[in-house]
Order: sequence, then structure tokens, then C-alpha cells
Amino acid sequence: MNTIPSVNLADFLSNDPILKQKFVNEIGSAYEEIGFVALKNHFLDDDLVKKLYKEVKAFFALPTETKKKYEIEGLGGQRGYISFGKEHAKGKKEGDLKEFWHFGQEPDPDANLIEKYPANITVNELKNFNTTGMKAYKMLEKTGIYVLRALAIYIGLDEYYFDHWGSNGNSILRPIHYPPITEEPKGAVRAGAHGDINLITLLMGASTGGLQVQRKDGKWIDAIPQEDELVINVGDMLERHTNNKLRSTIHKVINPPKEQWSKPRYSIPFFMHPRSDMKLNCLEECITADNPKQYEDITAGEFLHQRLVEIGLIKK
Repeated sequence: MNTIPSVNLADFLSNDPILKQKFVNEIGSAYEEIGFVALKNHFLDDDLVKKLYKEVKAFFALPTETKKKYEIEGLGGQRGYISFGKEHAKGKKEGDLKEFWHFGQEPDPDANLIEKYPANITVNELKNFNTTGMKAYKMLEKTGIYVLRALAIYIGLDEYYFDHWGSNGNSILRPIHYPPITEEPKGAVRAGAHGDINLITLLMGASTGGLQVQRKDGKWIDAIPQEDELVINVGDMLERHTNNKLRSTIHKVINPPKEQWSKPRYSIPFFMHPRSDMKLNCLEECITADNPKQYEDITAGEFLHQRLVEIGLIKK
């Protein structure tokens, strides 16, 4: 496998049970093998993508002192602006060569959450920034719910098993700006090799290449979707919940060749988190004599806190 597989959500949404099962089999086996797919016919339309990139580029073009107004202490980086070099990959001390923004969940009034999410931060300089960001957030969340339905069938669970946990979950939409590289990075890359924390990640096509995925044999391959596709990968929470049946694959964003250092890079991942009280205990359907239980019981909220400490966004 030298590229990530492409799957078509229209198959799953069709009224044809054969096509629906084809999608389930394709995405399930891809997530067992490489942990990544490129997904076409999702719910995010081209017009919304263009509008969001316009707003994101306008925000990161603001003066540094203006952006820093939106870096709020005490939130563990869960909302608003996170400045350049603040985050690093687990086990790495060099900060990644990026700055980013976090949009968070705005739950339904009847969500019955056990926790209160922090409010989103409003950017006063850009009147459409927040509304455009949250429109994209909702379309990505909707796409993610359908992907999780397919995975529930693949695992042998009820199709709607993840609906409650994923809807109104603690998900994050993260527009990222990788500025031009102006000097030789000392051990730092745009994003160090890592696995994602969450259930699944949905990535809108980046403005330039650089995303690489590690195969089982250790070889790195480029993840290059078509323009109309989302890259969707398994996160550590889902790997843990499925007792390693589905793979949270290590990936990174490499620095470009020197002749391209002057180009910035933008990407917009949606990290789909469940509600914090979801139990990530290994599913019985994924425990066998050959694959005994691999992990201690833990909730999504507890696991998230552990990992935010490890990557430097919150202090112990």
C-alpha cells in the first residue's frame, strides 16, 4: 500500500444494502491495515471550504499582538488562539512550527452533558470568522457520525452505538497555520510524528503537501487526497476502545524542500471527541484469545487530560 485508500460515503448513504456493506468493509479493513482513508461525498461543500480558508488566512494575517489577545490563559488551549511553537509531539521537546485556533462544541440545549464546555472566543476583527467556522464544524461532525456508524457495524455493534457519544461531544476544529520557514529548523518539524488523541480525525485538504503516514513496516508514505476528499484517520481513543483492532497510525507533517520554505501551509483538522463520560474500556467484541484485553479502563475525559499534559498544552 503506497497511498491511503479512497472510499465513497455515497455508498453508505445509498438505499442499496450491498453498497452500504461494501463501504463498511472497505473503511473497516483500511482502518485495520493503515488507519487512514480519503473520503469523498461528505457533507462539506466546496463553497463553505473556500469561505473558511478565506477567514482562516485573514485571521493568521492579523498582527501578532492582535492574535495574542485571543490566547486565553487557563483553558489548556481548548479555545481560541495557540501561538507559534506552543505544542509539541508526545515525547518531543521541540515545539512544532505552527500556530493554530480552536473552535469547540456549542451543544444542543437538551444535550444533558455532565460537563460545561468553555465558550468559543469571538474574533472581533473578522465578522464572519466564527459563523463560518461553526458551520464547517457542524458539517464535519455530521460526516464523522456516519463514519462511526459504519465502524460500529464493522465491529459488530449496533449501527447507532456512537451517536450519543459523538453528538455534542468535546470535538475541536483546528485551523492551523505553518508560517514560511526562515532559518534552518533545529530538530523541529511542522508537526512531529504523533497519533491523534480522539476517536477519529477529519482533515480538510491542506494548502500544500507534507502529510505522511507510517505503514506497519515502518515506511512513510505521502497522504495526498483528491481536492474533494477528506482525509479521515483513527485516533488513540478508538484504537484503545477497539483493543487495537482499528489502528491509530503515527503521522507527521514534514518540512518542505528548502526551495519551498517561503510558502506558508494551512490545514484544518476536525478532532472528533466523544462526551467526556464515555467509557473507553476495551469492547468485548474486540477481545479474543489471540488478542486479550490490552488497556486499563478509563473515560474519554480522563484520557484527554493525560494526553494534553503530555503534549504541553496543560500543566500537571
